[in-house]
Amino acid sequence: MTYAPATADQLLAIRVNAGIEELAASERFAAAEPDMVEAIVEGIGQFAAGEWAPLNRKGDLEGAKLENGVVRLPDGFEEAYAHYVEQGWNAIASPVDFGGQGLPFTLACNVLENLGTANMAFNLLPMLSVGAIEALDAHGSRAQQEMYLPKLVSGAWSGTMNLTEPQAGSDVGALRATATPITDGEHAGKYRIQGQKIYITWGEHELAENIIHLVLARTPDAPEGSRGISLFVVPKYHVKADGSLGPKNDLKCVSLEHKLGINASPTCVMSYGDNDECIGEIVGEENRGLAAMFTMMNNARINVGNQGVQICERATQQALGYARDRVQSARAGSPDRKPIAIVDHPDVRRMLLRMKALTEGSRALLYYTAGQVDRGTLGDAAARMRGEILTPLIKAWGTDIGIEVASLGVQVHGGMGFVEETGAAQHYRDARIAPIYEGTNGIQAADFVTRKLGMDGGEAMQALFADIVADCGEEAGLSGLASDCSEIARWMADTASLDDRLAGSVPFTTMAAVAVAGWQLVRQVRSLKSSDNAAQAKSKAVTTRFFLDHVVAEASGLKSSALDGAALLYQLSAEALVG
Repeated sequence: MTYAPATADQLLAIRVNAGIEELAASERFAAAEPDMVEAIVEGIGQFAAGEWAPLNRKGDLEGAKLENGVVRLPDGFEEAYAHYVEQGWNAIASPVDFGGQGLPFTLACNVLENLGTANMAFNLLPMLSVGAIEALDAHGSRAQQEMYLPKLVSGAWSGTMNLTEPQAGSDVGALRATATPITDGEHAGKYRIQGQKIYITWGEHELAENIIHLVLARTPDAPEGSRGISLFVVPKYHVKADGSLGPKNDLKCVSLEHKLGINASPTCVMSYGDNDECIGEIVGEENRGLAAMFTMMNNARINVGNQGVQICERATQQALGYARDRVQSARAGSPDRKPIAIVDHPDVRRMLLRMKALTEGSRALLYYTAGQVDRGTLGDAAARMRGEILTPLIKAWGTDIGIEVASLGVQVHGGMGFVEETGAAQHYRDARIAPIYEGTNGIQAADFVTRKLGMDGGEAMQALFADIVADCGEEAGLSGLASDCSEIARWMADTASLDDRLAGSVPFTTMAAVAVAGWQLVRQVRSLKSSDNAAQAKSKAVTTRFFLDHVVAEASGLKSSALDGAALLYQLSAEALVG
């Protein structure tokens, strides 16, 4: 289960799809010069391969364990995280005012891509901290920012987000955790937090000095539903005025979930205020917590889509290595009956090329999305809207194909893939969570055909498909897919009922994601025509051709599903359907 960083393809995607040189022309991102970008991509790749990748299998086998209220990780995790903090990788895109480097989000995506490809479960720790930094930077008071951000930015402290409760999953408005104002004493102006949260990723551990929980809760007399939710910052250890740590807050991890995968990531059941002494501070305005939390969640959804890329890369590398070394059977139709490496059998070639095409296509989509987010940060309103439209595409399709590629990796291994010792099954198990958390992929598709469809009166989405048609007219399949997407979007906006839109949302989201990914691969091929790297240019041309001829063609076949409407779904009553 060795891991070699995909540095060359990452640099290509950062240059072509994110447009890093254009970003570096701005004053804000001027430090992102070519030498700096190359040093970051190569440096984090080497660090991830050297320090985090060796812990991947160990973490899967041993997992996180809860002992007397303390979460313990396998040997090596504490040192690897300390080295991550010492080398400054957590601070890449964080605010300069609080110790960050202020580089583009694109480069933060690359840090997470490499760390997650090396060790997906471990990478969830910094991924959640990035979200906490974003939420406090956007919505926290100056005092909160000065108290919490420097340590979060450095990675000395980690962050979480606490939304889900036993009765409140995707329906966050159903949560019952409470926040009662404190009117006197040393905590006057703060709140007593009480309630239970589940599925809290890295909610308890000993790798960081403190854990800063961002918790959604209700104040007394708050309106029902999502309009009555507020956001609170609740540290594991109280923080004194001088920044030093005080006593432990009244919160604890009461259990760890037993999961299908990502075993080294402690998924905690957290209890707040068992002794009525859990103290938190409100972030932003009362009853505006969901809006603040969505600041954290939007880029988190891109980062989860990134996890799809990560698992694709790791599974593909392992399958390629196995196919090269595994010798079995003669080539069909060959007069030479000597057994050959399975990489030379046609169907294995098909699987491997599909894995490679999906991996590179999802990476191209990831960095195109990140580049649009960075342009939005610089004030480009059209790019900001495009980044929002692309977010459900990379989250949903990126994680769906993460599972597909991991499954193909098992298939390439044959029976050995179904045996845990090879590690191919771990990728498949780890990948399965990504379409579920940070909003299920069905929720991403629903968002795509509702809020994203209506942005700028529908013109923002139409502009995306028009750009693909204009730029890829020579590729009839790709431009045809984009035209079909435009047609579906207009039908959904002008004619379809809400049920019809939701019924076709998943196939439409897949079609749109494949269209954008194919477009970005075509852009890469063009950029390599004058490249000195002939091997990369040839490989990219073949991979892209496979994507266009196979993946785009399959996505085009989803048009009828996207347009079929909801009537058939309700031909059977619920009772008849479930028997």
